[in-house]
Amino acid sequence: MRKKVLTIACLAAAILIVLSALMSVSCSQQASPPPAQQQATPTLTLPPWGAQHDRNAPQPAVVDPGEPSTEAQAGKPPSDAVVLFNGKDLSNWESEKGGPADWKVEKGYFATVPGKGDIRTKQAFGDCQLHVEWATPNPPHGVDQDRGNSGVYLQSNFEIQVLDSYQSKTYPDGQASALYGQYIPLVNACRPPGQWQTYDIVFHGPRFDAAGKLTRAATVTVIHNGVLVQDHVTVLGRTDGEHEPYQPTPTKLPLKLQDHNHPVRYRNIWIREIPESQGGPA
Repeated sequence: MRKKVLTIACLAAAILIVLSALMSVSCSQQASPPPAQQQATPTLTLPPWGAQHDRNAPQPAVVDPGEPSTEAQAGKPPSDAVVLFNGKDLSNWESEKGGPADWKVEKGYFATVPGKGDIRTKQAFGDCQLHVEWATPNPPHGVDQDRGNSGVYLQSNFEIQVLDSYQSKTYPDGQASALYGQYIPLVNACRPPGQWQTYDIVFHGPRFDAAGKLTRAATVTVIHNGVLVQDHVTVLGRTDGEHEPYQPTPTKLPLKLQDHNHPVRYRNIWIREIPESQGGPA
């Protein structure tokens, strides 16, 4: 009898051990996500110049950051910026149709002339930091899209909308600071009509291989009046129409400003090209 009791006890203990092992395996499987869900640990590599904290590493160039604008006066661009409007003339611009840029230049700013067409820079640009200041008419005229409408076209293909969106509704992916038709701004940071507004844009253009296949989509970050409104979004294609696909283009193209039949003003436009080595993944 005693032998039988011991046998039963041993069998029960063995069963408990097996059940415990099975539960342990089950919990382990639940706690560990599948490989596809696990986050890869970043690989730490030495910087191109060698060791970290090397005082002999290349020093960054010294740049005078300039001065911010006020409502009454345009600011001073950074010392390494390409100034696209000097406050006096449109010598750096031309009509998209060909010939001189036929927009109106006043003291310290220029303005669209309805019906004269879009203008573009004579120089082409690639990856860049862009600063643009603009102001819509005051008193305001029209509603929805018919209200202080213009646009900043990066590489002539990707529009950051310019619009009087102050207490004025339209479709959200077409309001001020939208990547037109693709991304709604994170917030509406518009100032009232007539006041100067700023766009600070960081843009990395698309890349194509020799066969014209897209190898890197464009990305853009937009800060509107000091507020982040587009956070490194991936450009889905050209913005002129609905779901316009990318077309193979050169690495550098002109910046374009849109004539949308509204007298929108611009001033203090400058651009800093981002070197290819700092332009994001190839």
